[in-house]
Amino acid sequence: MYSKILIPLDGSKTAEKVLPLARILAATLKLPIELLEVVDIAAATAHIAADKARYLDAIITEGENASREHLAEIAATFPGLAVSCRVERGRPADVIIERAEAEKGTLIAMATHGRSGINRWMMGSVAEKVLRGTTAPLFLVRAGVAGSACAPAIKTIVVPLDGSELAEAVLPTVCEVAKTLDLDVILCRAYELAATAYYGSEDYLPKYDEMLRDLKESVENYLIKKADGLKATGLTRVSWVALEGAGAEEIVRYANKHHDALVAMCTHGRSGVSRWALGSVTEKVVRHAEEPVLVLHGA
Repeated sequence: MYSKILIPLDGSKTAEKVLPLARILAATLKLPIELLEVVDIAAATAHIAADKARYLDAIITEGENASREHLAEIAATFPGLAVSCRVERGRPADVIIERAEAEKGTLIAMATHGRSGINRWMMGSVAEKVLRGTTAPLFLVRAGVAGSACAPAIKTIVVPLDGSELAEAVLPTVCEVAKTLDLDVILCRAYELAATAYYGSEDYLPKYDEMLRDLKESVENYLIKKADGLKATGLTRVSWVALEGAGAEEIVRYANKHHDALVAMCTHGRSGVSRWALGSVTEKVVRHAEEPVLVLHGA
């Protein structure tokens, strides 16, 4: 399924909030780890006064040495696993994307924000750039709510769908992860009537309740079919739920009720009366969901 886990860090405790869950994934999936820190030269140059510019090389070297020491300490917290450490110069998001693409099957695991500095970069903006720019799968933890140094148990995968083939591209991975980690699977789909459904005239008033009931029935039939398909692969603990309301808001609200969940979804789909744009929805879920999110990129 994956060849290794790439963990970008920035020297902050906030960025390290991804580590407890990353340790579980690496140990369970038996994957090697690559720890990465990036020294952002452009950011360093921008924060150094002109009269201190001659010291830039020394400052950058000091930052690189500090990063190597930090990564060595982190590597020691992955006992029994193959761990490599890498410090590079460049734009953080670009370096992360390049490292992930250097080896097929790399899973990027990172927190969504941290702190800035010579060897610390804004994990929030970097995570979003990586999300938009990479074709590699991402395991994203919202650091602000990760709190404990102990990893919460993941018992469930919540899988948002929108009726499109692109959104359904996540299902084979869901099957593998659920079987490997012995997880329950919950398929969900948000639905709401398009704005045009509320337009009427004196001669014709739309039957809102009937239209909404028909839409709900269609969504439920779709989810039943997809759940049956997963069960046919050998998964036994598969359920579904139809969520009335706007896509991202309902997904986040539902996921946040399940404190043992992993949300798994693709980055884009199609829009329409019963489909939402998965790209923008994914970004909203990553920003606001309290649970970790596994993001795959549709072909």
